[in-house]
Amino acid sequence: MTLYDPAPHDPEPRDPAPHDPAPHDPASHGPAPDDPAPRDGLGNSRRVTVRFAATSTGSGPLTRGQDNMIRCIRRDAPEQINGESVWPVPPGTSLSAGLLALRLLVERHESLRTSFPPGSGPDGFPDRQVVHAEGRFAVRVVETGSLDEYELDALAAELGREEVVVPVGLEAPPRLRFTLLADGERLLRLVVVVCHAGADGAATAVLIEDWCALAVGKELPPVTAPTPRQIAVVEQGLQGRRKAANALRHWARILATGPQAVFANSRITGPPREPGALLVRSGEAAADLAAVCRRTGASPSVVLLAAFAALVARRADSAELVISALSANRQRAALVDHVGTLAQDALILLDTGTDDLDQLIGRAKSASLSAYWHSTLDAERVWRLMDDIAHARGSRFARQVVVNDLSLTIPAAVADAQPVPTVDPELTPLPAPPLPVRLMFTILRITGSLDFALVACPQVFDAEETARFARALLALLAAAAEGPVPLTGRLSDAPGPPDAGRGGGDWRVIDGSRIDLAAVSALLDTATGADHRLAFADGELIAELTTTDPRLTPATAHRAVVASLPGRDTAMAPHHYRVHYRGPDGERIHRGSGRDPEVVARLTALT
Repeated sequence: MTLYDPAPHDPEPRDPAPHDPAPHDPASHGPAPDDPAPRDGLGNSRRVTVRFAATSTGSGPLTRGQDNMIRCIRRDAPEQINGESVWPVPPGTSLSAGLLALRLLVERHESLRTSFPPGSGPDGFPDRQVVHAEGRFAVRVVETGSLDEYELDALAAELGREEVVVPVGLEAPPRLRFTLLADGERLLRLVVVVCHAGADGAATAVLIEDWCALAVGKELPPVTAPTPRQIAVVEQGLQGRRKAANALRHWARILATGPQAVFANSRITGPPREPGALLVRSGEAAADLAAVCRRTGASPSVVLLAAFAALVARRADSAELVISALSANRQRAALVDHVGTLAQDALILLDTGTDDLDQLIGRAKSASLSAYWHSTLDAERVWRLMDDIAHARGSRFARQVVVNDLSLTIPAAVADAQPVPTVDPELTPLPAPPLPVRLMFTILRITGSLDFALVACPQVFDAEETARFARALLALLAAAAEGPVPLTGRLSDAPGPPDAGRGGGDWRVIDGSRIDLAAVSALLDTATGADHRLAFADGELIAELTTTDPRLTPATAHRAVVASLPGRDTAMAPHHYRVHYRGPDGERIHRGSGRDPEVVARLTALT
C-alpha cells in the first residue's frame, strides 16, 4: 500500500504487459528487440532486459518468514502481499546509471536472487530456497515527455497500483519488479513492486538506501547482515526449534483464553470490506510524542500502542484486547539490516483496564516485548493451531486490530520528499487496499512529524469517526506530554460504542467474548439446516437440533458450524448439541460436544 499517494485512485487499472522479455545485449541496457509499441497514451513504454552475475549461490531450507509469506502468497490476492512504492531518484541520475544500480542491487542481496521451486509434496508447496548467481530481469521504461512534477507523481502512483496486482512469480528471480519513468536519458521516477517473500518493509528500507547510493556511483561495503540461508540454518537448529515451540505455546495461550474478536456489536454484519484510509501528519504531535517518551522512559512505539489501545478499548467497550503487531522480528539488533522477510505477527494480549495512561504504557511495554519474543513461528503449525482452537473453543480468532510500526523502516529520503503539511494536523483520505482487518494503525514517521495511517472497515469506523479517532489520539498525546493522564473523561471526544451498540440482538458474554445469539441462530441455519433452539446456562451455549437427516450428529453438526464461522465475528459454535432425529426408522437422540478427541488431545499436549 502506498500511503503517501498524491494521486486519485484509478478504478480501472491497465492490463500490465508480460514480464518475460526476450534476451538482448546486456552491456547496452537498451530496449529488447521485441519491445512493445507505445500504449495507453504513455509515449514509448518498453521493456529493458538486465542481466546480473553475482558470486554467491546455493540452496537451503526456507526461513520461517519465507514459509509464512509463501503460504500467504498462495492464499491471498497479490495486492494484499506485494508492496509498491516510489523510491527516491537522486538528482541528475541518468537512465543508464539507474539500470546499472538496479543490476548491482540485485547482485548485492541474495534474497533478491532467490527462487522457490515447487516441492515434491502433493500441493507443490516449496520446501527450499535457491539462490541464483546469474540471471536476468525486465525493467519497464516509460517515456514521460513533458510532464510536470505533480503529473509525474500521479503517473508513478498509478503505475504502482497497476503493477501491484500482478503476481511476482516464485520460481524465478528477482523478487522485485521495476518501472522507470524517464525523459530520454534523464531518470525521473522509480516505481518498485516488492514480493513479500523476498523483502519485508524493513528490508525494503535497506534496499532504498542502497539504491540511492548505487545510483550516484558510490561503492558500498560488503553486506554483513545474515542472509536468509544463514537464518534458516539457525532456525532449524536446536535453539531455533525451542524458540518456535515456545512461540507456539504463547499463541496457544492467547488464542485459547483471549477474546476472539475485539469489535462485537450490531454494526458487525459480515467480513471486513470496502475499507477507508486516512493519512495523518502533525509536527506538534511529534514533539508531544517525544515529550511523553522522555517523561515515561518508553519507546515511541510503546507509547503509540498504548494510546491507540486506549481508544480502541473505548470503541470496543472491552478492556481486554488482542492486537496483531507486524514488523515484530526487527526488534533484534542483529537483524536490523537483514534483507529478506521476517514478516510474522506478534500476538499481543493487552489489558487496558486502568484509568492511568502511564500504567497502560507500562503494560503495553511488557505485553509487546513478550509478543515480539514469541514471534518466530512455524507458520504451518500456527495455522493448524488456529484451526484446532476454533474447533475446540467454537469461535475463530478474528485478526481485527493490527499495528504496524514502519517508522524505523522508511528512509529519511522518502519521508523528507513528502510535501510540507499545509495545516497541523493534516488529515488526508487515501485509497485503501482490501485488507481483511477491522482497524489497522500504521506508524510511518515519528521524528519531525508524526505520520500515521488508519485503515478502517466502515462497519467499525466511518470516515467521520476515523477522523475523530485520529484527532483523539493526537489530543491524548498532547495531554500526556504535560504529565500523567487519567483516562476517565479524557477520551470523551473519541468515538465510543456505536449508538446501535448491541441492540437488535440477544447478546451474551460467553467464554470471554461478546456473542449475539441471533448470529448463532443464523449460523446454525446455514451450517445444519435443522430446526433448532438455543439455551444459555452456566456460561455455556447449548443447541437443540431437530432433524430428519440420519447423518446429523453432534460431531457432524459441529464440524459444519465451525466451517461456517469465518466472517461471522459475533457468532460461535455451541458448547453442546442435543440432536433429536425423527425419521422413518424411529426416533433417537444424540448428545455431545461434537469435539474431535484428537484435536482436544493435541491442544492438551501443547498447553
